[in-house]
Amino acid sequence: MARKIPSNSALLAFEAAARHGSFARAAEELARTEGAVSRQIGRLEAFLGVALFERVGNRVRLAPNGARYAVQVREILDRLERDSLYLMGQPIEGASIDIAASPTFATRWLIPRLKRFQNRHPNITVHIAERMEPFLLAGSGFDAAIHFEHPAWAGMHLHHLLEEILVPVCSPALLADAGENASLDKLPLLHRRQNPDAWQIYAQASGVVLSNPAVGARYDLHSMLIEAALAGLGVALVPRLYIGAELEQGRLVAPWPDGKAITKNFCLVLPDPIDLSAGPVQAFAKWILDEARGSAR
Repeated sequence: MARKIPSNSALLAFEAAARHGSFARAAEELARTEGAVSRQIGRLEAFLGVALFERVGNRVRLAPNGARYAVQVREILDRLERDSLYLMGQPIEGASIDIAASPTFATRWLIPRLKRFQNRHPNITVHIAERMEPFLLAGSGFDAAIHFEHPAWAGMHLHHLLEEILVPVCSPALLADAGENASLDKLPLLHRRQNPDAWQIYAQASGVVLSNPAVGARYDLHSMLIEAALAGLGVALVPRLYIGAELEQGRLVAPWPDGKAITKNFCLVLPDPIDLSAGPVQAFAKWILDEARGSAR
């Protein structure tokens, strides 16, 4: 059975006219005559059996049905354009994979290491998108996810990567300015908004005295906390796996004990076992598991 889908020309003319609220401006954008745009929209209305515009003299405005249809058509055209541009950007020879990752893990751990994967697999392009929360991997368009363990991944194949252990860090300048009063309890504390009791848990586990562990500025991401600590705004409780370079360079210092508890376990999430995964996904999975083992050591 043939699909009941309007012509592309009619949909493009309608979307432009709806966006501009004018046949003339739509015609200018599409490099057509105003009459051609009007005819395309007329054919679309005849095809649908619904009036999309209200004509008042020489002016037009969207009818209620037209306004709803315009939103749907715009979303479809935008998605079609994105998918088309994505395919146009694929290498002629080679492959690509799409990975979803938590944003700070992607920027602070994964991306700095990707050059090593690129050197090993120059014909595989890795696309990375951020996902703050677990999601339904099947049908998402992603080949894999790098995220923390969560019941939402039930039915998927999880491979342990790294443990997230928090450590208090700050700028060496902050300690120098504090002088003799450089005890942790006397310094400003920085918090991650999604984990407001982290300092209290840290104090109880480490034995460090904090008279008021809830006071201090709050940030959404660990990457923001790291930047705030680098700027000398206070002491941040952040995963050690994100700050290796800053500690090595002396831009951050960690004179207090690490946290005792593992706050999260990061894992690679695959829809299929590694041995059954498609070639590029299998190559990426084996590479990142090797990287994680090296980083843990």
